[in-house]
Amino acid sequence: MSVIRQDPTTKEWVILASERAKRPDQFAQTHTWSNLPAYEAGCPFCPGNESFTPPELLRIPGHQTASWRVRVVPNKFAALSGTGPVTRREAGPIFREMEGIGSHEVIIESPRHNQRLAQMADEDVEQILLACRARYRTWEQHPYIKSIIIFKNHGPHAGTSLEHPHMQLVATPVAPLLIRRKYEVAISHYDDTGRCLYRDVVEAERAAGVRMIAETHRFIVFVPFAARLPFETWIVPQRQEPSFGQVQDKDLKELASVLRRTLAALDVVLHSPDFNYVIHSAPTADANQDYFLWHIQILPRITTIAGFELGSGIFINTALPEDSAIMLRASWQSC
Repeated sequence: MSVIRQDPTTKEWVILASERAKRPDQFAQTHTWSNLPAYEAGCPFCPGNESFTPPELLRIPGHQTASWRVRVVPNKFAALSGTGPVTRREAGPIFREMEGIGSHEVIIESPRHNQRLAQMADEDVEQILLACRARYRTWEQHPYIKSIIIFKNHGPHAGTSLEHPHMQLVATPVAPLLIRRKYEVAISHYDDTGRCLYRDVVEAERAAGVRMIAETHRFIVFVPFAARLPFETWIVPQRQEPSFGQVQDKDLKELASVLRRTLAALDVVLHSPDFNYVIHSAPTADANQDYFLWHIQILPRITTIAGFELGSGIFINTALPEDSAIMLRASWQSC
């Protein structure tokens, strides 16, 4: 029989339909990543094609023969761009709009066209995270920016349009409703208990043990109690930090290893799945409040979000979080 669980961080409900569960090998997708070349002549993100992108915003120099390790450039087809004050205007009796100012950037993770993050050296992943934090800190200084979302789409099922490994950053002049909702729930919990909701979630997962994947000195990795998708995984810091911009260098160094190993474990269990991951962070105006805790949410895209999910907002997860954690925990130790 299925069970319905509530996500304590959003109060949303998730259906866990264990009778529809698949074995991990049945989630496998057909991939061409192993056949990609290290260099693609027409790829705008490959070395030598730097003129194909807008002028770079940040460059981390390369080592050995490479001229760079990580580049950050504006997205050529940006969802948001421009600077200046944000003015909302009426567009009818109940309609409202504003100029689409903000930023949409691409973090090019590697000069190699076929380099997957799970296969990188930890120090290379660290450089990517340093670039992400640098750009985050740049945009959080702008008073009209209310939210900064850093995310990665990997594979066609996850919405990627270019094969070359990259992440994206979008800085928006409004706080997205989902973030507002998460923050409101966290504030309510803090008002009731005097404690950070996300710290309580971490302690509850540690005490339960059954959804834990790994724990290091600075991070904890687990499948959440009400996971929306099969094998959804969270990486949460041990240190109380509402904003990703507050992460210290020594923590980024450890995060690089934890993130790589987690993605490598997913590769082993799910045969290199398409996935999204998002770095969730507090709205910029609340970066110094202890209600929130930044974290990484990894969402393998091995099932299809269909009509029921779109119509109700309730996800159906066909893999029990406890079962997912068992398989990922075993693989994480060897990655």
